Amino acid sequence: MNIIIVGCGKVGVTLTEQLDQEGHNIVVVDNRIEAVSNVTDTLDIMGVIGSGASYNVLIEAGIEKANLLIAVTGSDELNLLCCLIARKASKCHTIARVRNPQYNDEIDFIKEELGLSMTINPELETATLMSSLIKLPSAIEIDTFAKGKVELLKFQVPENSVLDHIKVMNLSTRLRCNVLVCIVERGDQVFIPSGNFEILSNDYISIVASPSNAIDFFQKVGVSVNNIRKAMLIGGSTITVYLAKMLINSNIKVTIIEQNLERCEELSDLLPQAMIINANATYKNVLLEEGIEDTGAFASLTNYDEENILLSLYAKKRSKAKVFTKISRMTYDDIVGEMPLGIIINPKLVTADRILQHVRAMQNSKGSNVETLYKLVDNKVEALEFHVSNNAKLLDIPLENLKLKSNLLVSCINHRGKIIIPNGKSTIQVGDTVVIVTTNKGLNDINDILL
Repeated sequence: MNIIIVGCGKVGVTLTEQLDQEGHNIVVVDNRIEAVSNVTDTLDIMGVIGSGASYNVLIEAGIEKANLLIAVTGSDELNLLCCLIARKASKCHTIARVRNPQYNDEIDFIKEELGLSMTINPELETATLMSSLIKLPSAIEIDTFAKGKVELLKFQVPENSVLDHIKVMNLSTRLRCNVLVCIVERGDQVFIPSGNFEILSNDYISIVASPSNAIDFFQKVGVSVNNIRKAMLIGGSTITVYLAKMLINSNIKVTIIEQNLERCEELSDLLPQAMIINANATYKNVLLEEGIEDTGAFASLTNYDEENILLSLYAKKRSKAKVFTKISRMTYDDIVGEMPLGIIINPKLVTADRILQHVRAMQNSKGSNVETLYKLVDNKVEALEFHVSNNAKLLDIPLENLKLKSNLLVSCINHRGKIIIPNGKSTIQVGDTVVIVTTNKGLNDINDILL
């Protein structure tokens, strides 16, 4: 597709890199010469210097032949104006990043009136992701397929676990559970496991299962599925407000620590059911006095990465809470990734991932039959959901009789709403959606999984 990306910040650059890798024709637009140069010097794409809200600038960027414009500048109003002008100048689809909570209640009206294909609120998306992870304490990553009926969950195998030294082929029968292990991370190595693969303690494994079967599995392997009752959130940011509302609606007791008194008063009005503490969380004993040792979830969500890192390290030391660390700058991601910071949350990357999901769905309508695609394990693995049409070459053939590419696993079949964790006897039918997990890149059609 021909795609114009307005805004060369972290989100814009991440989108540009990913979409360029996936073979799209990209033009970036920004009024900062240095920002455009940094992108065009490293990638084989075009750049236009100017305002994305300028008709002439968009014409120069090729709006008349564009399939999609994505506006991800730092200004909501500018993003909306870019999309409005793009819609007037061509018939392209438009996506706008809209962050201001004041627009949130009106977002459906804005989308309809401006003809937007999608709006994305980074803080709301981040809070939604965190809420999902808090509600399933054992998981450290959750991706969904089949419209939420199937989950791909990642967790670490504990010491002395029943999973230690168990072969993948024996897992379902020994534990009497209906899940499939599709990815194993061991140190720097990533495996798409065969039936003979042996799981070890401290491996990070990803399983495919329905939500109910996932809970059953975690209970049987002794991994925590106890509902979290208390959550401590540091910093009174917009993410905090969204997340606190979701947790309160799930009957989780929320404590928020914020050092700005005026913001505390605003939070008290916005979140009357939450406990609002006016204090500096970095001061000695504040977290202890407010009950960090018995909280189930801890999220450090201030605007300062260094402060979030220190608070999360302390939380890891003084509690058994599920810890979340918000980090906006990923300059030292290789170092940060080795620290015991729990789940690292970057709203900009969450935003980019959501937009990429939408673009891939659009691409599906233009010929590819990939319905969902997730990049996992630092882009080393792809999890794809394919819709099976009548031109598929593997219809009605047992999986054990198919010649599949190596490092590839048929992880799930959605047959008319029935979720099937496949075995060798399973077959794929017209109309099914099939989840494939693989280290192979560039699969665009279900037939591409065959040798």
